[in-house]
This record gives sequence, C-alpha cells and structure tokens, in this order.
Amino acid sequence: MSGKLYLCATPIGNLEDITLRVLRTLKEVDLIAAEDTRNSIKLLNHFDIKTPMTSYHEYNKIDKAYTLIEKMQSGLNVALITDAGTPGISDPGEELAAMCYEAGIEVTSLPGPAACITALTLSGLPTRRFAFEAFLPADKKERKVILEELKNETRTIILYEAPHRLVRTLEELKEALGNRKMTLCRELTKKHETAFSTTIRQALEHFKSTEPKGECVLVLEGKS
Repeated sequence: MSGKLYLCATPIGNLEDITLRVLRTLKEVDLIAAEDTRNSIKLLNHFDIKTPMTSYHEYNKIDKAYTLIEKMQSGLNVALITDAGTPGISDPGEELAAMCYEAGIEVTSLPGPAACITALTLSGLPTRRFAFEAFLPADKKERKVILEELKNETRTIILYEAPHRLVRTLEELKEALGNRKMTLCRELTKKHETAFSTTIRQALEHFKSTEPKGECVLVLEGKS
C-alpha cells in the first residue's frame, strides 16, 4: 500500500490558529516536509511534535518531490507544511501535489489559515469574486504584463508584498489602476495586526513618510 500526502495548513502568526486535526496528523505521519526546517522546528517544538523533518522548498522542489514520492510509494505517509499558511498557495507545494497525482499517490488537504482569505474577509471589499495574484513577478516585463491585465479586472484583487518593496508596488498600482479603494493588511493574526481601509494614493502618501513594517496583503477593489 502506498502512503499519502497530507497538505497541512499552519498558523500565519498566532499559534492558536493550528487545528486539532493538523496537530494529530503531524504527530502520526512518518515524515514532515517543511519549506524552512529552521522556522518549522519552532512550531514543532512548541507543540512537542517529534516527527522527523526534511526540507522541501523552491530550489529543490522537483528533485526532492521524486524522493518524497519514492518514500510514499514504499508506504510512508508525508505531511507538507509551508513557512506559514496553506501549502500550495503561492508556494512550491503545488508542484508536489501535482506530481503525486501523476504517480498515483493519494493527496488530502487539511484546511486552516491562509493569509489571502484572512485579508479578503477582513477588507470590507466584495468577497464573492476575487483574483489572487500573490507576489507580482520580479521580472519587469512579466510585472508589466500582469499589471496591464489587472487594469480591467472587475473582481477584488489580492496581492502579497514585502515591506521593503511596498512603496514601489503602490506607485506601480497607482499608475496602472488609478486611485482605487483598497485595504492594506499587515501582521495578520499577530499582536500588531492592522487593516487600513484607504485608497492607493493615500496608502502611498502614508508609507512614503512612514517606514512599512511586516508582511503585507493588499486587497484592491476591482474595476467598476
């Protein structure tokens, strides 16, 4: 009998957000594949989980996937966790899940925290239809193509951004989309969580004079 892949959502900040099912699964599987083992060991230690861990990240995602699939084909159960949130969302876990299906390995997803959904529900903007773009591409040409596509996007738009790139991204969004309504969420579920209901222009003015801190999720209104 082949083993199984468990996609386990972990907290995006507040450790109380982990589910009982994820805790039980992480204790019961044979191996945990983690995006950053140095980061994940803190989580495992906090919950007294002794399961062996191995690294699975953007730079080894294909080669390591074959190794993990071999282990599952031999009968081992593997849990995949990301640095924070749900594996496969803006994360190399999508590759492992796809390759498991090709290899005939059973895959299951244990629901839990995801920054994009947390920010969307917190934003006060329409939630029925949304477009999740994660981080805009680093490549200038690709970035320009995506921003051009977003000009006419009528759904609510969700983007991730690091604090040191926030001002540049807001400038590009203002140029491409005009001055839309937006909610900027920072430090979600953590002690200093904030959600600003603002506009692109106001957010840009604010962060030009105040240094951005913490990982950000930008939720922007779609084109009317």
